[in-house]
Amino acid sequence: MVGSVEMEQAAVIFKLLGDRTRLTMLKLLDEHTCCVCEFVEIFQVSQPSISQHLRKIRDVGLVKEERKGQWIFYSLNKSNAYYTFLAPLLEQLPDQSYRLKELEENGTRINCC
Repeated sequence: MVGSVEMEQAAVIFKLLGDRTRLTMLKLLDEHTCCVCEFVEIFQVSQPSISQHLRKIRDVGLVKEERKGQWIFYSLNKSNAYYTFLAPLLEQLPDQSYRLKELEENGTRINCC
């Protein structure tokens, strides 16, 4: 069936979504491009911790990376086969844009650039 996800693939996605940090990251990346340093500020955790979360999401192809100088920016890979499965779930979640707005107000939005 076109557009369907196998049970094993669905289990992998649900496991990723089972972590609040990754779930919030995916919601943010659905509408915004973010750098690791922004996630460090938002979640108040270490850079290695954020990188681990991003690696798990990247391993299933749900995020894209774009290098700008020494920095890597992440966005949701909407052409990934899993995105059609993920998108309706993300639509049900509350908007997280306020987190980036807070960074802007604090002067820490994209402090890596």
